[in-house]
Amino acid sequence: MKVEQIYTGCLAQGAYYIESKGEAAIIDPLREVKPYIEKAAKDGAKIKYVLETHFHADFVSGHVDLAKATGATIVFGPNAHPKFEAHLAEDGEELKVGEVTIRVLHTPGHTMESTTYLLLDENGREHAIFSGDTLFIGDVGRPDLAVKSDLTEEQLAAHLYDSLRNKIMPLPDDVIVYPAHGAGSACGKNMSKETTDLLGNQKNTNYALRADMTREEFVKEVTEGLLPPPAYFPLNVKMNREGYASINDVMAQGLRELSPEEFEATANETGALMLDTRKPGDFAQGFIPNAVNIGIDGGFAPWVGALIPDIQQPILIVAEQGREEEVVTRLARVGYDNAIGFLKGGFQSWRDAGKEVDTLVSIPATELAAKFEQDNSICIVDVRKPGEYQAEHLETALSAPLDYLNEHLTALPKDRTLYIHCAGGYRSMIAASILRARGFQDIVDVQGGYKAIAETNMPRTNFVCPTSPR
Repeated sequence: MKVEQIYTGCLAQGAYYIESKGEAAIIDPLREVKPYIEKAAKDGAKIKYVLETHFHADFVSGHVDLAKATGATIVFGPNAHPKFEAHLAEDGEELKVGEVTIRVLHTPGHTMESTTYLLLDENGREHAIFSGDTLFIGDVGRPDLAVKSDLTEEQLAAHLYDSLRNKIMPLPDDVIVYPAHGAGSACGKNMSKETTDLLGNQKNTNYALRADMTREEFVKEVTEGLLPPPAYFPLNVKMNREGYASINDVMAQGLRELSPEEFEATANETGALMLDTRKPGDFAQGFIPNAVNIGIDGGFAPWVGALIPDIQQPILIVAEQGREEEVVTRLARVGYDNAIGFLKGGFQSWRDAGKEVDTLVSIPATELAAKFEQDNSICIVDVRKPGEYQAEHLETALSAPLDYLNEHLTALPKDRTLYIHCAGGYRSMIAASILRARGFQDIVDVQGGYKAIAETNMPRTNFVCPTSPR
C-alpha cells in the first residue's frame, strides 16, 4: 500500500494518491491532472476511483478531466447530485483498491454532501481518514459555504458536531488525519501549518473536538468570527458540480502570444483586465498603465479570487518570461478560465516598443519614518487584515484591508499622498496598483511593510495578542 499527500502550498490544498496492487485512487485532485496520470503510470497502476470529499469552493477539482482521461469512476458521498456521471456512494459503503478498502463516512456539516474516506489496510485495520473540509489540523470546516442550502450556518454546524462525534472521534487514536487544507485556506479559521496529524493528538488539541463540549458550545464557537468568503467561492462550487472546459483548451487560449501592438489592441477591444504577475519591486519600476499587480510568487490564486469577483473576466497576462504557463495554470486552478493571451517578451517588449509606461514610488520604512517626523499628519494606509491591524498598528494609520479595498475607496483622499503598507510588501503593491488604476495618482508603497516599520521609532499601539478564532 502506498499513500502520498500531494500538497500545493500556494492553495494550502492537499490531494492524495493511494495505490495498492496495481490500482489507484486519487482524492480531491487539482485541475491539472497530468501529474496524477504520470504517477500512476510510474507505479504501473490504473486509476480506478477519483474520490471527492465535497464540492470544493476554493479551487476547481480535476475530477472531470481525470475521469475522462483514465476511465476512472468519480465518487461523491450522499446528497451530492453532480450534473455529470458519477457514483453516489452510500454511508458505510466500501470500495476496493487493490488489497486495501476505502469506507465511505458521510460527515455533513461543512456542506451537506461532505464525506470522509476511511482507509483500511490489507488486514482491515483503520489506517487513515481523508477528511476533506470536515476536520482540519487544529480546526474544522466553516459551516457557511454550502451553496443553495436551505439550512442556516448554525444548523450546518450542528450537523458537523454530530458528524465529528459519531463518525470520526470514535475511530482509534493512531488513525492518521489527512485534511484537504492547511494554514492559509479560507475554508477554516485557525488551521495549523501542519498538514497531517494523528487523530488522538487532534482529540487532545483541537478545540472543536473537546470531549466535554456541548452542541450549543460547538455551534457558538464554530460560527463566531467568520469573515465573508471570497466572492469566487460559489462560482467554483458551480463548476465542480456542473463541469467545466477541458484544461487543455483553457491552456491553449491563455498561452496565445501577443505582440505589444496585439496586446494593446486586445485590451482595448475586450476590456480585459491586465494582470501583471511580476515581483512587486519590478512592477513599481515600470508597468502598463491600469495593470494590476498580483505577484506569482505570493498567495497568487487566493488573491486573484478575492479581488477579481467575476471568474469569466477576460484576463491579459504580463509575466516573467518563461512563467506564462505557470500563471495560466494557477488561474485555472481557481476557475479563472478566461485568460486570453500574454505579452510576448514580457514587459520589456512593451517598453522596447515605445509604449506608455507608468511607475510607482516605493520607499524603505526608514524614509517613511523620516517623513513622519517632519509631518505626523501624513496619510498612512494599512492594508493588512483586520486581525493584524487590531493586534498592533501605527497610531495614525487608516485600516483598509486589501480583501475589501474597493469598499474603502471613498474614505481615501485623492488629494493627498497615500503611504501604503501591509505586513511584508506583497499586498501593499497589489493595493497600490489597484488604487492607481482607480485614479489615485499620489501613491507611495512602503517596502518591507509593517515588519520593517516596527524597527523604526514611529509610534505604534500596544501589542494585543490576537485571540485565536474559534
